[in-house]
Amino acid sequence: MKSVSEKKAISAWDYKPWWCQPWSILLTGTSLISGSWFLLKTVWITVLVAIPLLAWMGFFLLVWPKLMVSSGALDSHSD
Repeated sequence: MKSVSEKKAISAWDYKPWWCQPWSILLTGTSLISGSWFLLKTVWITVLVAIPLLAWMGFFLLVWPKLMVSSGALDSHSD
């Protein structure tokens, strides 16, 4: 049995592919939001694009990792 100092912090990102990492989520979301602005130069369309994208980014960057760790689903993989 490992002591507390030997245990590695459990990260939900260790189990996701490269294209579903925090950097790729941020890059995709900001590219789509800024792309809609540079392409159309219309504030209301950019806001309509940004709202669901920011909700998606917020969920996958803030909520999902905490849910995975607190659910205990990653505990069986860390052994």
